[in-house]
Amino acid sequence: MSDARTPAQIEADIVRRRDQLAVTLDEIGIRMHPKTIVGDAKARVASTVDETAGRAFVAVNRVVSDVKARFTHEDGAPRLERVVPAALVVVAVAGLLLSSRRHRD
Repeated sequence: MSDARTPAQIEADIVRRRDQLAVTLDEIGIRMHPKTIVGDAKARVASTVDETAGRAFVAVNRVVSDVKARFTHEDGAPRLERVVPAALVVVAVAGLLLSSRRHRD
């Protein structure tokens, strides 16, 4: 048994290899094209922004839920013992801001 190949087999192997190399070079060309690189970068940035926005939404939602839980009973009724002092603080701060603004003018 001999491993000798015929010239036709060698030529077929060369053609097959040439086709494989052409496909590989085309893939490299596509990957290295500036539009592809920019598109990949945009996709990564968009993914990061989406991820960050998602985390921010979850964090804000958690804070809102915590604040709501502090100022309402389980049945949803307001806890006046907490709402009234908080409202008074908000009104006092707003009054101070308005009065300081008037003194500047």
